[in-house]
Amino acid sequence: QVQLVESGGGSVQAGGSLRLSCAASERTSSVYFMGWFRQAPGKQREFVSSITRSGGSTYYGDAVKGRFTISRDNAENTVYLQMNSLKPEDTAVYYCAASRRSYGFMSGSLYESWGQGTQVTVSS
Repeated sequence: QVQLVESGGGSVQAGGSLRLSCAASERTSSVYFMGWFRQAPGKQREFVSSITRSGGSTYYGDAVKGRFTISRDNAENTVYLQMNSLKPEDTAVYYCAASRRSYGFMSGSLYESWGQGTQVTVSS
């Protein structure tokens, strides 16, 4: 399994921005999908975004489409999530995940590796 470490979380006011990073212990080119999920207290884990190995295809959950941007730097073994126009409902623990499968990018159960999570809190 790939070891993943997230960073960049914090507290911000509504309308602000944060950039999350996910550093991998091995070449991110060895996995197919890198993804971000989030989980708010009392809610189910939610798909946020994913990106293919080449970075040529990106996918977003409806709740973040148009506000968040995912990118990956395979040379640095790092995946990023740029979050703009943050809303209080974006408050959650954000998890980075890696999958060697070339399908099922929205399903957390198909990702083999997970980070420990980073807290994002957006105040109104």
